[in-house]
Amino acid sequence: MQVKNFDKPDETRPFEGNGRADVVTLGDRTVGRGTFEPGWRWSRNVKPIAGTELCEVSHLGYVLSGRMRIFMQDGTEHEVGPGDVFTIPPNHDAEVVGSDQCVMLDFGEFGDYAKRR
Repeated sequence: MQVKNFDKPDETRPFEGNGRADVVTLGDRTVGRGTFEPGWRWSRNVKPIAGTELCEVSHLGYVLSGRMRIFMQDGTEHEVGPGDVFTIPPNHDAEVVGSDQCVMLDFGEFGDYAKRR
């Protein structure tokens, strides 16, 4: 059994401005808590770190606060907010909606998300 707390994450990955990802690893599973500040957009704040045209990570998450809009490569868009549980396949962009920070937990393929290569 393992217990960890996001108040003391194993790692913190700052975005290129506008937020960060706190990361804990439990066994072979990585869980992230993303804090996305107003004005955050993946293509501005994580793309320079990832080095890919779109986010290539699959997400399985839960929104604690705030709102985010996700733009899929095929042109579809979805918005998530507090209490929403979601899956997002690879090949997307995303942005914070409104003037509140968006905080999410991510149980998906978070291992290399926003990690400098």
